[in-house]
Amino acid sequence: MIARTTLLLGATAVAVALALTGCSGASGSGAEAAAGPDLPAGDEVSTTVDESLTDLLPDDIVEKGRIDVAVDIPYPPMAMYGDDNREIGFDPELARLLGQKLGIDVSLNKQAFDSVIPSLQADKNDLIMSGMNDTPEREETLSFVDYTYGGFAIVVPEGNPKGIGTQQDLCGMTVSIQKATAQGEILRSMDCDGDPVNVTELPSDLDAQTALRAGKSDAYVADALVAGYVADTVEGGDAFDIVQDPENPAGFSPVYSGIGILKDEAELVEAVRQALQALIDEGTYQQVLERNSLADYGVEAAEVNQGGEG
Repeated sequence: MIARTTLLLGATAVAVALALTGCSGASGSGAEAAAGPDLPAGDEVSTTVDESLTDLLPDDIVEKGRIDVAVDIPYPPMAMYGDDNREIGFDPELARLLGQKLGIDVSLNKQAFDSVIPSLQADKNDLIMSGMNDTPEREETLSFVDYTYGGFAIVVPEGNPKGIGTQQDLCGMTVSIQKATAQGEILRSMDCDGDPVNVTELPSDLDAQTALRAGKSDAYVADALVAGYVADTVEGGDAFDIVQDPENPAGFSPVYSGIGILKDEAELVEAVRQALQALIDEGTYQQVLERNSLADYGVEAAEVNQGGEG
């Protein structure tokens, strides 16, 4: 992976994600949904079925008639609810596109982030699409079809009262994060000369943001693509600042994130990989990135398990 670099304070303002509520349900895709009433009014991206890719799907998925996708909601801009309680954001919209390209329905199932892997192991879901970092540890259980590349961002109160300018400045400070995320491993492994980061893990990303707003932490850390959205929305962008690495605008310690699938589901991994590559080739993947302000974090090709390289 890319080595960490010396980090300086960026003056870009950031803010915390909106607390959106609602309940998740099945979301149709496939050839009919591409032009049918399941797609909302507006400009959500759609595509057409490729029957040669449909033929790649495992028999059990074809017999079931759908792909079940675990999504942690809300986690803007990766996943959230629209005004009509429809799942929107990068993960739901890309999931629908994959289903349309593969010619099969997609069910988006709300799942707490720390339980998404067990939900696959219990046969409740087939895919994880929840902004999950592709790490060597997770690759012991999952294969990842990588779909974004970025690091994490440090979010601080407006004005940066503690003067945090580098990742190393977090040593000795209390940092709130969402439970079971890769950021916890990164922060705990830092060489802090006997004054380690006090990592506070909370059930949801919103809880981690709230801890910072309440003064219970000195900083909040999340994937850069999430932190940027968060920073632009809370209190009109006046609540928080973001500490950025000017030499790596994609964030500190950048990693791949992707679609998680159990390692023994090789056929499904390849079907999803080829479907994502088709979306990349036709430009609809880029459109979904741009719709969700994630254009800087896209990948050029659909590859598997890049998080275990280097």
